[in-house]
Amino acid sequence: MAGKRPMVRLGDALAGYLKRSGLQEGVERAAVIEAWPSLVGSQIAAVTTPESVSPEGVLRVRVATAPWAAELSLMTPKILAKINASRTGRINGIRWVPLGGPGPTT
Repeated sequence: MAGKRPMVRLGDALAGYLKRSGLQEGVERAAVIEAWPSLVGSQIAAVTTPESVSPEGVLRVRVATAPWAAELSLMTPKILAKINASRTGRINGIRWVPLGGPGPTT
């Protein structure tokens, strides 16, 4: 039959769509939220909760206390290097937000 397209696996079709639409990078960046504990280790994961990644690649992380947020802000370059090592969807910055700080922006 002329004009029929060959069947394509759903995963391949979705990957192609994400790439063509420009959404692939955002999906890759968002994967850091699920991988957070393995990326930062159990001690940091125990006092933090990653919330979102902005279109500019800034990761918003809720932190248990202001002192922890201050400590983590000093560690940001090292944490960013670890997050971005051997993965696509680069994170360009981290915003550490202590509990009780401003809520998510919409």
